[in-house]
Amino acid sequence: MTYLHRNSPQSPASMVLTKVQMDVLIANTPPKLKNGVECTVDWAITAIARLGGYLEHRKRTAIGIQVLWRGGVELENLCSGWLLHLNLKLRY
Repeated sequence: MTYLHRNSPQSPASMVLTKVQMDVLIANTPPKLKNGVECTVDWAITAIARLGGYLEHRKRTAIGIQVLWRGGVELENLCSGWLLHLNLKLRY
């Protein structure tokens, strides 16, 4: 993912994320950033980093691997909850 972020940031996010992961990231995007969201690799990496504690306002510093790792773990947890909710909606 980091390789694509450096070399092809405008590629579609579907190259690195599933539909559920993209839905969760879009739902988790702050309202002021939701206007005209383009699901690119750059957007996906930044959104995952935000889940890991990345502070975008700090002079657009480089996204570190530790922040991406934390964000990836948090994304997986959120996706699990998202899928559980969808399964619950189907049953009731």
